[in-house]
Amino acid sequence: MEQISTSRSNGVLTVTLENGTAHPLSLGMIRALHKAVADAQTDDDTSVIVIHGPGKIFCAGHDLKEIAAHRADPDHGRAYVTELFEACAEMMQAVANSAKPTIARTEGIATAAGLQLIAACDLAYAAPQARFCLPGIRRGGFCTTPSVAVARAVGRKALMKLALTGEDQTADWALAQGLVTEIVAEDALAARVDEVAQTLAGRFSAISQAGLAATKAQVALPLDQAYALATEAMIGHFMDPALPDPPLASRKSAAE
Repeated sequence: MEQISTSRSNGVLTVTLENGTAHPLSLGMIRALHKAVADAQTDDDTSVIVIHGPGKIFCAGHDLKEIAAHRADPDHGRAYVTELFEACAEMMQAVANSAKPTIARTEGIATAAGLQLIAACDLAYAAPQARFCLPGIRRGGFCTTPSVAVARAVGRKALMKLALTGEDQTADWALAQGLVTEIVAEDALAARVDEVAQTLAGRFSAISQAGLAATKAQVALPLDQAYALATEAMIGHFMDPALPDPPLASRKSAAE
């Protein structure tokens, strides 16, 4: 079964999750998704990455059937589970640290590591019926690794509502908490995401790429270090000969 499929148009790489209707994150899908994102970093024909889980389920999280199958291993699946979660952490970091903007598109529910994937993206667009949850606690577990990405997208109370209740949250709730960028009617969602992605692709330059990298890096720093890093990057932007000078009229207005 195909793990993902890809297509490219006008600088936008669309990565579509496959692996059945629930698009579970098998080890194979994690590796395929990581490779697609990694390859895009050095692909001059790609400026923006869109990740789409089509249908009623964006992504159901890790492939629990695949995990269960490894319980019969001599180590009861420990080696497999270790490889799985380490590979997933690396893939999620590749998405979060992408030098090219990443956009999630969902019409359906995103659960556990599926929600983690949405939270790792720079932008996320959802249909009104989309739902979001961290359901681990409902089966006696906990969505610990998905909470890493979600914690960086929402406040503490919103994270704990997801992680401690395990309940589905609406698209409106996700928008209010910062998990989602915009809610768009399902029949207009694909066109809206394409519009945003094409606009970004048309504007994204080498200077933009450096700026995005600096912005992602400074978020984790203390305020003084964040300003030092961002200031150095901004100086580089304005000294780059590829950045056009502002129009003379604008400079006159600023002087006045």
